[in-house]
Amino acid sequence: MAFENPSRDEIKRILQESQTIAVVGLSDDPSKVSHMVSAAMQAKGYKIIPVNPNAESILGEKAYPSLADVPGPIDIVNVFRRPEHTPPIAKEAVGVRAKTLWLQLGIANDEAAEIAREAGLNVIMDRCIKVEDSILLPHGKA
Repeated sequence: MAFENPSRDEIKRILQESQTIAVVGLSDDPSKVSHMVSAAMQAKGYKIIPVNPNAESILGEKAYPSLADVPGPIDIVNVFRRPEHTPPIAKEAVGVRAKTLWLQLGIANDEAAEIAREAGLNVIMDRCIKVEDSILLPHGKA
């Protein structure tokens, strides 16, 4: 079965109901896309949790080496890693009971999608969370 992202209405609902976004592959380099996208989402009111084993903190938030190390609930796991690295991340997302696995623009992996879907997670691939949020919630989450 070919993968299809949720409808725009469903993506809007996911964003409205989400508060915490764990960003796997978040760079501490402000010139990197992962940093710019996460900073924009943080400015919109989302709590950003950096997942980067090589950083102490990013965007003023404590960084964690893996999803399993993050304390508390995670709504969205937003992934900035190459497609071949996403199946283990999907397994981690399932393990921490995240609600949504979101693979950023240019990233898609059917195996990762299947792992997450089988466990009941929403799956969004090859879409930019910042772009979707700006289009669907231009005035914020309220």
